[in-house]
Amino acid sequence: MVEWTDAERSAIINLWSSIDVSEVGPQALTRLLIVYPWTQRHFSTFGDLSTNAAILGNPKVADHGTTVMGGLERAVKNLDDIKNAYTKLSVMHSEKLHVDPDNFRLLAECISVCMAAKFGPSVFTAGVQEAWQKFLAVVVSALGKQYH
Repeated sequence: MVEWTDAERSAIINLWSSIDVSEVGPQALTRLLIVYPWTQRHFSTFGDLSTNAAILGNPKVADHGTTVMGGLERAVKNLDDIKNAYTKLSVMHSEKLHVDPDNFRLLAECISVCMAAKFGPSVFTAGVQEAWQKFLAVVVSALGKQYH
């Protein structure tokens, strides 16, 4: 079980309340697919992902990015039990989709980059980033739980 300080809880909840999942989600997933092209193999049903422009303009990528980012709300609402909150998603990604669990970490990095670009250093301070990175690390661990 993860221990959260009051400052970490506050930073995560406050940052989450400022996020537009339909903006950050598509940006993060697009970044993942462009920067780490081997992750595209999990999105074969999404159509054309052959170029950066195709990925950027792909509505299925944007929709799934929104879904993924929106799914983080479950973790925000269950800070003290993220692993159990993500059990079904972990099973699905492991047993049905066969997603490499390292891809969760790569996506978390992309989410953080997008958050930093969106909010800048006045909001996404080092302290907020520290709490956010810890939060995402717990989410990544929870999603990878089924693999262990």
